[in-house]
Amino acid sequence: MELAHYSDYAVRLVNTEEPARNKDSLTSVDAVRALFGASVQMARRVTDTDVTRFRNVRGRLRTVFEAADGGDHVLAVDLLNSLLMEFPVSPQVSGHVPIDEHAEHGGPHWHIHLADHPSNASAGYAAIASFGLAFHLTEHGPGRLGLCQAAPCRNAYLDTSTNRSRRYCSDRCATRANVAAYRARKRLEAEESARSGRSAEAAQETRALSDR
Repeated sequence: MELAHYSDYAVRLVNTEEPARNKDSLTSVDAVRALFGASVQMARRVTDTDVTRFRNVRGRLRTVFEAADGGDHVLAVDLLNSLLMEFPVSPQVSGHVPIDEHAEHGGPHWHIHLADHPSNASAGYAAIASFGLAFHLTEHGPGRLGLCQAAPCRNAYLDTSTNRSRRYCSDRCATRANVAAYRARKRLEAEESARSGRSAEAAQETRALSDR
C-alpha cells in the first residue's frame, strides 16, 4: 500500500461532520467502523468509547486543514506535529507476490505498511491519518490542504491538481458553485441594465423639460 493512500483517512474522518449544516454522521460504532475501509482487523476493536475519541481527533485534524486553507502553514504544521507526537505510527515492511509470477525480477513486491496500533482503534486511526496527512503535506506542500469553497460545504480535500487550482471537494460542489456564480452575474447584469434604463429615462425627461 502506498503511503499517499493513508492521507485519505484524514479526509474521510474530517468529512463526517458538516459544521455549517449542523450535520454529524459520526454517531455510532458502525459509523466509526465504516471509516476503516479494508482495515477490518482494526475496525473490530472499535467500542462505544471510541466514538467520542474519534470526534476529538476529527476536530484536531480539521484545525490543520483550516490553518492550511487560511494560509497559516506554520500553524498547520505545528498542529499536525502535535498529533504525530501523540499518535506515533508503527511502520512495517510488507510484501505480496506479483500477479504475474513470471515477472522479470520475481519475488514479493516490498513496501512500507503502517501496522495496527497496539492500544485502541481511535489511536490507531489517528496515527495513520496524521501520518498520511504529514506525508501529503511534505510531498506537495501545505497549500495542497484545502476546505471546499462552495458554501456552506467546507469539506476537506487534498489538492492533487497539476496547477494547484482545486477549490472544491467534489464535482458536485464545483458545479453548484459555478451555477451560483452564473446566476449572481446575471442578477448583477439585470440590475445594471435596469439602472441604465432608469438613468436613460431620467435623462430624456430632463431634456424634455429643458426644451419647453
